[in-house]
Amino acid sequence: MAEMVRKSSVGEIVNHWILAGSCILLIITGFAFLFHLDSVGAVFGGYEAMKTVHNWVGVIFGLSLLVSTIHYLKDALEYDADDAQWFKVAGGYLSHKVKVPPMGKYNPGQKLYYLAILVGGIAIFLSGLGIWLMKDNSTIMLLSHLVHNVAFCIFVIAVPVHIYLGTLANPGTFQIMINGLMPLSDAKKKHPKWMKAVGKM
Repeated sequence: MAEMVRKSSVGEIVNHWILAGSCILLIITGFAFLFHLDSVGAVFGGYEAMKTVHNWVGVIFGLSLLVSTIHYLKDALEYDADDAQWFKVAGGYLSHKVKVPPMGKYNPGQKLYYLAILVGGIAIFLSGLGIWLMKDNSTIMLLSHLVHNVAFCIFVIAVPVHIYLGTLANPGTFQIMINGLMPLSDAKKKHPKWMKAVGKM
């Protein structure tokens, strides 16, 4: 059996699934509100019940997003020359002939994705609170709806891409979010700088 190395802690895995589950449920109910999908509303017992679910799941999403900063924010804000080179060769996604520079625990694409989700998540959370709790303030309501809808569009595009890259595009990656482990040989190949930092190289 191949030697394994832990990339994600149990707490990180649990929070990732809470964040992912709440995000997907919010996207589904958000679509139902936007396009008046009665069939989806009926699953929740009507639009009012769905609105209650949407609001409170949004709170869970916001709290989970806050917890995620403990796991990812520090790494997501650190870049070096290898990260710049990674962008120049598009991470090797467009051609297997290019030389991809050595990476740390996360590549710069993953770092920027996280920052986009964090900024978009904060925007959609705060604007959601405005829509929920500030109904009497027309200015806040107008601004909140605008921000909420723009952030919603970002999530509708980014989340499916993230799911694809974490499953079909990179076989074996999904396993990390199940048990937090990846083969040591893969880690040395894909994340040599991280492996060197933890004394595995």
